[in-house]
Amino acid sequence: MNFTASLTFAVALTSLVVSLPSASAAKKNAAQATLTATGKELEANYTQQMETLKKELTRALPSVNSQKKTNLTAAREAESAAIKQIEEARKRMGEISSAKGLVGHAKGKWIGGANKGISSAEAKLKKAKTAAEREDAKKELAHWQQNKKDGEAALEERQAKLDAALKNKEKYEKALKDAEKTLADSKAATIAAVKNLGLTKQLSSNKLDAKLARYSILTEATPAKLAAFAQQGGEQKDLIQSMLSADDLLVQMAVADGAKDGNYGRAMEIYSNIWKASDKVGVSPLRRLALAISLEHATPVKQRNAEAKEDAPEFVNPVKRYLHYEKAFLAGELDPAFKNLTTWDYRMVVDGEEPDEILTWGREMLRNYRPDHVTTNDYRWRYVALVRSDIKYGSQDNKYDKPDLQFFQNILMNGGICGRRAFIGRFILRAFGIPTTARPQRGHGALVHWTPDGWVPCLGAGWGSGWTKGRYDRDQDFLATTQARAAGDAFMMVKRAQWIGDVAGEPRVYGLQSRTNPEFWYGASLYLQKNVIASAKAKTLAAVGTDIGEANETKEHVEIAKVKITEKDRKVSADKKGIITIPASATSKPTRSTGKILFLDSVLGGKQLHYSRTGGHQIFEYTFKAPAAGKYHLTAHVVTPSWRQNLFVSANRAKDKVELPLPHTVGLWEKTEAVVIELTKGENVLTFSREGDVKGVTIKDFTLTPISRQVTQR
Repeated sequence: MNFTASLTFAVALTSLVVSLPSASAAKKNAAQATLTATGKELEANYTQQMETLKKELTRALPSVNSQKKTNLTAAREAESAAIKQIEEARKRMGEISSAKGLVGHAKGKWIGGANKGISSAEAKLKKAKTAAEREDAKKELAHWQQNKKDGEAALEERQAKLDAALKNKEKYEKALKDAEKTLADSKAATIAAVKNLGLTKQLSSNKLDAKLARYSILTEATPAKLAAFAQQGGEQKDLIQSMLSADDLLVQMAVADGAKDGNYGRAMEIYSNIWKASDKVGVSPLRRLALAISLEHATPVKQRNAEAKEDAPEFVNPVKRYLHYEKAFLAGELDPAFKNLTTWDYRMVVDGEEPDEILTWGREMLRNYRPDHVTTNDYRWRYVALVRSDIKYGSQDNKYDKPDLQFFQNILMNGGICGRRAFIGRFILRAFGIPTTARPQRGHGALVHWTPDGWVPCLGAGWGSGWTKGRYDRDQDFLATTQARAAGDAFMMVKRAQWIGDVAGEPRVYGLQSRTNPEFWYGASLYLQKNVIASAKAKTLAAVGTDIGEANETKEHVEIAKVKITEKDRKVSADKKGIITIPASATSKPTRSTGKILFLDSVLGGKQLHYSRTGGHQIFEYTFKAPAAGKYHLTAHVVTPSWRQNLFVSANRAKDKVELPLPHTVGLWEKTEAVVIELTKGENVLTFSREGDVKGVTIKDFTLTPISRQVTQR
């Protein structure tokens, strides 16, 4: 049965329950169910299918010359030995660097600090007027003198160790150089050995894909787990049968890394219910999206709700998650590249813990507050620049998190250290349909995300510094699969070799950096993958945001969005009632973006002004004509990400400033409460400023409304 036919079959199951079982029940059924007599019969049937498939595949699969296998094994062993030699040589070179550092510490911080302490204590001793002061100064002096003595002793010892290490420096450098050459040679020999296997023709053919994928999925799902699901009733049994009969579907599932935790029954249940819930799912890319959600949510995803929402669902509803992204995609709310992503890519879009309404909020918030982050051509920072611009580093304000706000709204309000910043970075990427995953490293939380040019690490060190979730473990292995997958059909050779490895009963190993040494077929697949990557001339993108992983402001140059401000954007108007409207972009000072003050295209039309969180304070002014003198109510149309914020305003260079409190809008548009400003007839200047520790604010316009009977025509 082909893919479409299978879907038709699944959707036509009229008696299938539309509502999904609870997540806890799904877990229990998948992992703990005891097989009934029917279940045991089904298990035997699935087991027989596996055995039959294995016999068929074993006869059909290519045989590999034993000597060629031996050659590959020897080449890989030589490569591993060279890597160990490099690691040892680098360790020795590291010991030299460490010894230099210890010497520098003894000279500078230890002895240098002691000298400063001695000078300070001697000065205190000279200034001492009482016996107690002299005694304290003497004790302090003695302390620092002893400290210096200890430092000098340590320096002597450390210098001796450094001198001894330096005697071997040339030897270590030569060892490192030799090991690097050996590694290069052994890598070339391994690639040659892989090519010499003569597998290219067989692995380029798709004739066995369906059978290989079916066997791989049966292996991963296990007959017992499939039977535990199928024994629940006719509908469940039919779903498993429809899956195992759908060649195209099986291949797509296997290429996309299969159902989470091998829960294929649950995946098919979700998939069928998505097809029942939408009449648009049959169209690409929505079909790929539906499959991605089904596979990823086969193990329920725990939903992170606002603490105050005690009645919120415990788990993300996968059907609703699909419908959310379908609606957003059709409305043009997602990134333009969303339509081109693969099923595997989509899995890292739809796996978030946030409620669907928070995804909607995230898109609306960023479009309102920082539309330049949405439209920047630099995909490395598109959307995720929010972390750089507005998520204050530090945990001191986390205690102010509000129970009625969701986790990501609280991060926007109160900032956080590396973990919270990576969390919201990944969230805002998912909200706009960009694949992303966690990339922790030792002592630090970061992320990686998709771009049209490849995946990029963000807010942490570059590739090779950490790991990712799931089967790929080390981040370099994850990078390799992203690069190979981007090559298109050529990647299928990698998957076929891995599926053959399943038939051969090999343990699954998905990276050359893995802690487990791959056996023949999985090893061959990974070297084939290297060849695919090399042939595709894949780029490896350098990390961005490394300097703000644990810092508040970047030292890197930040490109300012180029926005043309027209005369219309600068036009101040007054209606018949004397109400004055001042566009935020109508400033007389500054007249263009400065870095602190930015002029941006507004989602409401026209332009808006953004006052940045980072950098020193800056005033901005408006020069305009008032039709009448008197007192006016001043309000502003604003977006704010946080609370306890304000503006200060003065009219016509007055020394006294009026405080204009800013509401906490949680990234949505709101009007401020009115404050009173007195204007003169004719030309006026309003000067706005900020004080203290500020968060960003975006302003669309100001409104000045005459206060009744207090406005005159003088």
